[in-house]
Amino acid sequence: MNVNFEKTSDVAGLITVNVVEADYAEKVKKELKEISKKRTVPGFRQGHVPMGQLQRMFGKQVKSDVLNQEVYEAVIKYLQENKISVLGEPLPVDVKEVDLTQPDYTFQYEVGLTPEINITIDKNDKLPFYEIEVSDEMIAEQDKNFCERFGSQVPGEEVTGRALVKGTIMQMNEDGTINENEGAVQVIDGIVAPFLFKSEAQKAIFEGKKVGDKVVFNPYETCEGNPAELASMLHLDKDIAKDIKDNFEMAISEIIVVKNAEHDQTFFDNVFGHDKVHNEEEYKKAVADMIKAQLNGNSVSLFNREASDYLVEKYGNMTLPVEFLKKWLVARNEELTAENIDKEFEQMLPSLKWQLIKERAAQVLNVKITEDDILSYAKQMTYHQFLQYGITNADDETITASAKRILADKNYRSQIVEQVGDQKLFSAISEAVSLDKKEISLEDFKKVVDKINNAE
Repeated sequence: MNVNFEKTSDVAGLITVNVVEADYAEKVKKELKEISKKRTVPGFRQGHVPMGQLQRMFGKQVKSDVLNQEVYEAVIKYLQENKISVLGEPLPVDVKEVDLTQPDYTFQYEVGLTPEINITIDKNDKLPFYEIEVSDEMIAEQDKNFCERFGSQVPGEEVTGRALVKGTIMQMNEDGTINENEGAVQVIDGIVAPFLFKSEAQKAIFEGKKVGDKVVFNPYETCEGNPAELASMLHLDKDIAKDIKDNFEMAISEIIVVKNAEHDQTFFDNVFGHDKVHNEEEYKKAVADMIKAQLNGNSVSLFNREASDYLVEKYGNMTLPVEFLKKWLVARNEELTAENIDKEFEQMLPSLKWQLIKERAAQVLNVKITEDDILSYAKQMTYHQFLQYGITNADDETITASAKRILADKNYRSQIVEQVGDQKLFSAISEAVSLDKKEISLEDFKKVVDKINNAE
């Protein structure tokens, strides 16, 4: 099989494949023998069908399939061996029915070539990096959250903050009396959490109430009619609870409030792990460091965005095989047609340019992804998921096991690999360029982001 490549422009080329009978004959014979083993042909024992009969019955289809496979594989192999970088996939120049009675053939494929992008990323490139200040208010708010999270539930005198309210919950008639009819909803051991109500008006009804008080409220309005929440509050099946919109009277028998945890060693260990923090000064620093690390994610995201915009603006004026790409996209996507491809392509163009620049930048900066990088990233994801569920002191063995379970899913793994690649690329960019670091308040940081959003 003879394969030749001709460059028709800076970003397009033509691949010609000349095929003679010797290139495919043995493969056709082998495929026909396989058919003989697997298919039942009337009048012949399985596996003993004469080659002539196989040729008459299946020869043309097998020859067509073998030709398509062999030629396409030869094209791909040629591109790989000759290090010809292409966009999309090779497209047949002339799609028509092949005369299968002939022994020799010529096939042609057009390809779109990846444009050469000469990227330089060094200290001559200056980019801003906004660091968000950790304020005393942020530290105080986080401390308050920790004290509540690791506090204990104790009897309270009145409903405030995150109090739980216990008592009997009785369905009412329209005239405001208790519904004592058969089938009326009566919950003896009711419990509600007003701080979780979606309705501020319903939440306010409970504020300041004490043990022994009676409260008239509307369960339907507290949860905007959510069947699951209604069912839980009224101890009913969801199908029944969803239609109950009456007012109810709750006679408060007990109020449970959260007693904030005190700053002792047990509290420090619960928040940051055993023996990591020992006193008030270390605790405050640890809280500040934690907030700073969380805020740094915003700083990094903004830097990544500005860095990508900078590189696209600097190197985005590239020549692309536009017409080839449009044809390729239409060929592989049923939703795209000759009528709508121009508009769709314009929308795809920015991301395509960035993808090409990103790949070239990764080569220039020698960015490589290892299995350790992937596992480390998955462990970070797992750690932050644990934090969201209030698990702040999970050990490394638990985090690692959970991360490996995530990576066992091929879809998650491919997403993580891409995210790791982006993370390493932007990290390499930040090290290569000159960073203009600016420490600003969270409010000013938001203004910077808004300004960028409005400029687009």
